[in-house]
Amino acid sequence: MTTRAAILFAVGEDIRVENLELAEPCGGEVLVRMHAAGVCHSDWHVVTGATPHPLPVVLGHEGSGIVEAVGENVDSVSKGDHVCLNWAPSCGRCFYCTHGRPALCETYVKPLWAGTMLDGTTRFRQNGQSLFHFSGLACFSERTVVPQQCCIRIPDAVPFDVAALIGCAVTTGVGAVVNTAKVKPGSSVAVFGCGGVGLSIILGAKLVDSSVIIAVDKMPTKEGIARTAGATHFLNGTDAVARIRDLTEGRGADYVFEAIGLPAVQETAFEAVRPGGALVLAGISPVGSKTNLPGALMTRQEKTVMGSYYGTSHPRIDFLQIADHFLAKRLPIEKIIGARYSLDEINTAYHQTISGQSGRGVIIF
Repeated sequence: MTTRAAILFAVGEDIRVENLELAEPCGGEVLVRMHAAGVCHSDWHVVTGATPHPLPVVLGHEGSGIVEAVGENVDSVSKGDHVCLNWAPSCGRCFYCTHGRPALCETYVKPLWAGTMLDGTTRFRQNGQSLFHFSGLACFSERTVVPQQCCIRIPDAVPFDVAALIGCAVTTGVGAVVNTAKVKPGSSVAVFGCGGVGLSIILGAKLVDSSVIIAVDKMPTKEGIARTAGATHFLNGTDAVARIRDLTEGRGADYVFEAIGLPAVQETAFEAVRPGGALVLAGISPVGSKTNLPGALMTRQEKTVMGSYYGTSHPRIDFLQIADHFLAKRLPIEKIIGARYSLDEINTAYHQTISGQSGRGVIIF
């Protein structure tokens, strides 16, 4: 079959939308007609080269759609199901899966980073050349074939744009609050970076009844949407540490989240944590970068530093719990959605995102 998809042919070039041949799903695979896909920085890191990846690649890893067909031995979804795509498939049998940490499952890491399906092959071709899949999903395509482990059925009542964000930003952000940090009600929270993940952290902090939620972003355009998501204060980054201490009785925040992935910001965020508090690193830093955190202060002030990958989530459980919170109006995900774009506008979508466009952009198919 033929599909139109967004392809990166070389680092630093524009993304190109072209026609590709897409093979039928093999055993254990699912054909999904995409309806929405989030404009996430993780794909942009491939464009800039911050995340090395085999090329050419069909980008996109935050998406939702409807199952159009299934291969042999698929028993988790059926034709017509609404699905949210999970970029961290798990085997259910390894050490991490059996210890409740499926997002850390290593079983499928090698083929996903190689840009292939789980069997080591690809499903996209153009003029006889194979193209790679980003994160096993390649959801910047009108149709895509994904492993059944990546498909999680969601209620039809959840809009596709909301469902797409559940697949990455929202689960990463809300999970960082609920699963990684286990933020207690009444706590003070500071969030560095108000992109999709940062805004989702704010939603999560509001969900657990944090008393003070301080959003920090150098883009003043982010203030309105940060407050809409639940922030009680907004700082533009200037003297952020001192101002966070002023807002928390001179101590610093109980929990500080870094949602950008920049070592310099991570180091500043550490300073904003009160003694006995926690820094949660939810942003993905460039491969090979290093963050310099003072070990002496970690010890003397008993500060905890935690990494949070995919919100320490169990996607098959957490996606549905987040959907339930949304449907019950406890988690207003729709409030963090910004501009909507067609697939042909994908370069515009990324340029506006990088320049500080408010809210999470979404490609609508």
